[in-house]
Amino acid sequence: MKIEINVAADIGPVVKLVRKAQKLRQDDAAGSIGVSENFLAKAERGGQTAQWGKLFRVFDELGIRLLLDVPDHLASASEIAKLLHVAQTKPKSGTAASRKPRLRSKGQTT
Repeated sequence: MKIEINVAADIGPVVKLVRKAQKLRQDDAAGSIGVSENFLAKAERGGQTAQWGKLFRVFDELGIRLLLDVPDHLASASEIAKLLHVAQTKPKSGTAASRKPRLRSKGQTT
């Protein structure tokens, strides 16, 4: 599902929805991800001062991918790829974009 994100506050409800869909309590998810419960609560409220590194760790652990849709007339995919130093190939197995969420709800086995 693609969701348009216009402001930082738009991200929080998505994070909360995904966490709850995985039947994870906020404290359990925070502990598994390696962030404080306070940080995760702020992120879920769409806090404007979230630390990007921690926020991307939350995305990764919950299986959320963040995509930027740059208008074609502003930059080509190859130009953007050069800027980001990434190959224009599908994500390789094991990358954040291709793997399933790592966190499991209570009672789930691996």
